[in-house]
Amino acid sequence: MTIERFEDIEGWRLARELTRMVYAATKRQEFSKDYGLKDQIQRAAGSAMHNIAEGFDGGSNAEFAKFLRYAQRSCTEVKSQLYAALDQEYISKEEFSRIYDQATATHQRIGGVIRYLTKNGS
Repeated sequence: MTIERFEDIEGWRLARELTRMVYAATKRQEFSKDYGLKDQIQRAAGSAMHNIAEGFDGGSNAEFAKFLRYAQRSCTEVKSQLYAALDQEYISKEEFSRIYDQATATHQRIGGVIRYLTKNGS
C-alpha cells in the first residue's frame, strides 16, 4: 500500500479512534466537570493524531520519525491520565482497559513506522 496522505497511515487511524474514545469518556457528567484532567487527556489524545499528520509533511524520514516519537509520548501520557480518571471513578475498569489498550496499540503501530523509517534513512 502506498501512503499518499496522512490518513492512509494506520497509526493515525488508531490515534483518531483513541481520540474519539477519550472524548466520549470525558463527556460524562463527573469527568466533564474536572476541567483540568478533561482538557489534559483530550489534548494528549489529539496530540497523538496531530503529530502524525504534522510529521508526515516533515520533508524527511528523520523529521517524520521525530514527530512520531512525540505521538508515542502522547499515547503514554493518555495512559497515565487514565489512571487519574480511574482513581477518581470517572471511568470504569472496563473502559479504562479499552482506552488503555487502544493507546497501547496506537503506540506500538507508530513504533513500527518509526522502525521502518529509521531502517530506510532519509
